[in-house]
Amino acid sequence: MQTPALVVDLEAVEANIRTMAAARPGTALRPHVKAHKCTSLARLQRDVGGHTGFTCATIREVEGMAAAGLGDDLLLANEVLDCTRLGALVDAGTARVTVAVDSDETIGAAAGGGVREVLIDVNVGLPRCGCRPDDAGRLADRARSRGLTVRGVMGYEGHATAVHSNEGRKVVVEKAMHALRTAHERVGGDVISAGSTVTYAHNRVATEIQAGSYVLMDSYFAPMTPEFRPALTLELTVISVSSRYAVADGGLKCLGMDHGPPTLHADTPGEVLVVSDEHVTFVPAQPVRTGDRIRVVPAHVDPTVAYHERLHVSNGDVWEVDLRGW
Repeated sequence: MQTPALVVDLEAVEANIRTMAAARPGTALRPHVKAHKCTSLARLQRDVGGHTGFTCATIREVEGMAAAGLGDDLLLANEVLDCTRLGALVDAGTARVTVAVDSDETIGAAAGGGVREVLIDVNVGLPRCGCRPDDAGRLADRARSRGLTVRGVMGYEGHATAVHSNEGRKVVVEKAMHALRTAHERVGGDVISAGSTVTYAHNRVATEIQAGSYVLMDSYFAPMTPEFRPALTLELTVISVSSRYAVADGGLKCLGMDHGPPTLHADTPGEVLVVSDEHVTFVPAQPVRTGDRIRVVPAHVDPTVAYHERLHVSNGDVWEVDLRGW
């Protein structure tokens, strides 16, 4: 196996799926495939976890899930101004597709592109997409006037993921979900879609949770959700050793760094000093030699996986990261 390479602990993945399924069974969880961009792993979430609906972040993810026979209920939880590729899937009968809308323009794109079902995306505190809660009812009426079925609302309390205190995170989630519940009263529909891996246990409003990171887990979210085991590591080869530090063949081009640097796996303890383009420089707690293999745990699963073409599974399988791209 050429390094750098992503390695998946299958036992840990299946344990994580079962843990989340016990808390959010069936349609109470809509796993977010942006975390792993892999239809083989999504199929495992369906077969082991019993989850039949999925959340996507890109049109490419929706298309890939449909092509893999996983299109029973796909939500594109993002605004799109050209829905023709999504509409083609609906017309072909290969997927049920719902898209998030937060404006007259995105409603027009959904109706014009052939998508038939939408969720009204509501801003519940994260400075990203979503309409004002008090504008949700008007947008729902507008969508229905264009012939669209409004399934309900969604709102992402992503700002809560930056709160490391369990009690503090709970307060942020409750405030965000109050706004989403208020919007839902104006919109109607059966669906209140929200949540993430580190907020699922606090969210008592959402009918479905869009958790993604739980299945592979990373070093940033793991302390906040210790019930899920880190299942993804980046295997590297030591390419240079000095008297004070060693260098391995990974770097910024194979690791998501927006949540901080990776940490050395317990198998090879030590401290990461610097992550540069193609190198991880670290101080090992025990001697290493040129040619040794080490593993690091990424701080953020989603962008890390997106850098790679495949996942090497502990049982010998290789899973293609086949949902990459746009």
